[in-house]
This record gives sequence, structure tokens and C-alpha cells, in this order.
Amino acid sequence: MEHVSIRRTSTEDIEHLRQLGQETFVETFAQSNTAADMKKYLDENFRPEKVSEELNNPDSRFFIAWEGKTPIGYLKLNTGKAQTELQDDTAIEIERIYVLSAYHGKKIGQLLYEKALEVALDQRKSFIWLGVWENNLKAIRFYEKNGFVAFDKHIFKLGEDEQIDIMMKKVLK
Repeated sequence: MEHVSIRRTSTEDIEHLRQLGQETFVETFAQSNTAADMKKYLDENFRPEKVSEELNNPDSRFFIAWEGKTPIGYLKLNTGKAQTELQDDTAIEIERIYVLSAYHGKKIGQLLYEKALEVALDQRKSFIWLGVWENNLKAIRFYEKNGFVAFDKHIFKLGEDEQIDIMMKKVLK
């Protein structure tokens, strides 16, 4: 594997971000959801206008993991009002960490998580939080290994299907 770098995204990266977002979401969830629910979610959340709006939100940050010139994973962080649930000024939310399946097991997710931790510490946040689908046991184990604990649950709507996310957090101070 070539050297992996993680860079903050800019507006020039929108197509890479859209493609990565769609591809990794399908790889992760298609086998557990209906085609109609997947299509609706992808159509709503990865439209160019929606991704551009998220990318230009001053309370959100995206980072892409690159192997050479190939985008292989990404991270989305939210602070302030961009947070999907808590909107706690002392917190930062990891809304997404996704890695192409061909790169699973190669520590790319860990590198993206470490970037999130670096940003949280630089911003002097008290904790990091996230929501993870209750059936995504691999992701739950990953976050537990990194010191996260469950503290609540919320509904995540994928298409027409209401699913349960486990909310997890890691205290930093």
C-alpha cells in the first residue's frame, strides 16, 4: 500500500466526496436494507447541492484519506449547530467515518478517527460523540476499542425505514 495522507476537503473535492460517500454507504449497508430505501437515502443525501451545502457549512469539516491520488475513505465532523443531535458547544460529533471495503483492515478508519481526535483536542472539546447503527457490530467494536461508551439511542431514518443508532461518546477532559 502506498503512503496514505489525510487532507481537509475543499470545494474542488466535491465529486470525490460524493462518490466516496455513495460507494462506501452502499458497501456498508446495501445487504441489510431494501433497494428502495437505499436509493431514497442516496438520492437525498448525496445530491451535489446537499454535499456542497454540508461542505460549505462553517460548523462541519470533511477530511479525505488518499492513497496517492486515489480517495479511499472520509471523515465528517460537526460542531455547534451542525451536530445532528446534541448541539453541545463543548462537543464534536463524528457524523461519518467510511472507508472503501478494499481498504478495510488497513488502519484507514483508525487514521481518520485519529484526525477527529486531533481536531477535537485542538478545539479543546470536552468529548466526542457519534451515532452508530445497532446492527453494525464491527463499527461498535471499533469505537469501544477507542474508548467510546454507549450513553443513549436515537432514530436514524434510512429511506422509509426507522433504524436505531446507539449514541456513543468519549470524554476527553
